[in-house]
Order: sequence, then C-alpha cells, then structure tokens
Amino acid sequence: MNAVETKAQTKPSSIAWKERLSEHIPLISLIVLCVVFSILSDVFLTTRNLLNVVDQLTVLGIMALGMTAVIVIGGIDLSVGSVLALSMMVMGWLANVVGWPMPIAILVGLVAGALCGAFSGFLVVKVNLPPFIATLAVMSIARGLANIITDGSQIVGYPGWFSDLSIERYMGFLSVSVALFLGLTLVAGIFMKYRATGRALYAIGGSSEVARLAGISVKRVTLGVYTVCGLLSGLAGVVMSTRLDSSQPAGGQGYELDTIAAVVIGGASLSGGVGSIFGTLMGVLTIGVLRNGLNLIGTSPFVQQIVIGVVIVIAVMFDTNKRKSR
Repeated sequence: MNAVETKAQTKPSSIAWKERLSEHIPLISLIVLCVVFSILSDVFLTTRNLLNVVDQLTVLGIMALGMTAVIVIGGIDLSVGSVLALSMMVMGWLANVVGWPMPIAILVGLVAGALCGAFSGFLVVKVNLPPFIATLAVMSIARGLANIITDGSQIVGYPGWFSDLSIERYMGFLSVSVALFLGLTLVAGIFMKYRATGRALYAIGGSSEVARLAGISVKRVTLGVYTVCGLLSGLAGVVMSTRLDSSQPAGGQGYELDTIAAVVIGGASLSGGVGSIFGTLMGVLTIGVLRNGLNLIGTSPFVQQIVIGVVIVIAVMFDTNKRKSR
C-alpha cells in the first residue's frame, strides 16, 4: 500500500518538476548561448560589445512587449514592422517638412501607430477577419502610406538632443532609449502578472467563450491589445529614428518575424493563453545574442536567418509537445 502511495505521489511531483524546468528553458538557452559565444570569440564578453547588444535590441524589445499581449490572447500581428515605418515617417515629415515642434511630431507619430493597431483590432473584433488576414492587410496599407508620405524618400537630420536619446550614456552604460525599454518591460510584467486586466488576457487566450461567460469584455480587451501593440510599434519607430538620425519608409522590414520569433522563443504559445514578459525578454536577448555572436565569428547574414528559423522551429516544437503532454 505504501509503495502504491509513494508511486502516486512521485509521478505528480516529477511532472511538476518538468513543468518548472520548462518555464526556465528560455533563460537556460540564453546562458548556454552566452557561454558558447564567449568561448568562440574573445570580444563577446567585453563591456563595449554587451552594451552594443543591448542598444541594438531596444527596438525589437519594445515591439515584442506588445506582441506578447497579442499572442497571449491567441492573436497575431504581422503589421508591426510597417506600423513602425509609418510612425517614423509621420513624425519625420511633420518635424522636418511641415516644421512642427519635435515633441508634437513624436506624439502624432505615436498616435498614428495606435490608430493602425486600433484598425487591426477593429477588423478582428467587428469585421470578424482572422488576425492573420487583418494584420496582413494593415501591414500592406501602412507600408504603402509610409512610402507615399515622401514618395519613398528618407528624411534625414534631427535635433541633437533627439539623437542623443540613443547615443548619450548615463552612469557610463544606460541610454534613454534602453532605460525606456527596461521601464516598459517592468510595467508590462507587473500589468500582465498582477492586474486583473492583464490576467484576463490569459483567460481570453485559453478560451474566449469561457472568458466572455466569466464577464470579461473580450472584444473590448482585444481591441485594446491591438491598439497598444500599434502604439508600441510607433514608439519603436521613434527609437529607431533616434538611432539612425533619420526616418526611412523601408524601416522595420522583416521585424514582424523577429518580433514573433522573440515571443515564441520566450515560451509563448501561438495557440494563446501562455506567455510572459520575462520570457519575451529572454527571447529578445536570445535573438540579440545570436545575431551579435554570429557576426563576431564571421557568419553570413543569410546563414543567420537560417539559424534563427531553426531556433523558431525548435521553440514551436517544444511548445507543441508540452501541450500534448498536458
């Protein structure tokens, strides 16, 4: 009898141990990558290189925060890269062509991003288009508008203080753009873990019908999530402009795939209901470390795309097997 009880108790504890381990896979993978690249390259662990990695992932990281919420509710947003471009072009055109004050131009650029996100949400909740199709359409529209504003030309030259937001380091390592990303990550993490509305995102991703019956306004929350995702994409466009000291209609091309990859590598499920801001942070760092490390050892950019694609496949396979075992 005791043997039977011991066996019954051991099985659940082993399952719980495996689940706890699986939650830390993104962090473990990141540590392994850092160890490997530190062995392959003497430059990798230098302060200058690590700061460079962090600087380069701020744009991707800001977009990934919004994408996390979208994927947690069971959606997808393919328009983030194009919305980034549209927001930076709106801001640049108003500031450099029309002559508006830079702060107002930034604000309008952010509003443009939020409106794109709201339009995506509207197509999903009101027109009942699948998120893939709705955001694919918005991706095309936003990219077209970004090119129309200046007939495909980039806008160059911003005030010195604007570029300094990504260049000037405080305390020797922290720029304003990096501090902004870290602050948003902290706020998003607290919101999704401790706020009722944040927890509602997981309920919607688990089952939108059950969430509706539980009193959650699924359509309103979904619309809000896509709007915030668009707003963060617009903010990422502003940050990219500070780094490039220009606005480019081709900016953010392909970023939607890297953004989704970061969230999935961080442990989020494309089926919805699973994901975390901490996991997304690990996913963003993983992509940043991968690209930086592969560059340091002289790997072709084309090979880098293959490597990241393989990593995405492994992450999705792991999630699929985890859900089947549950």
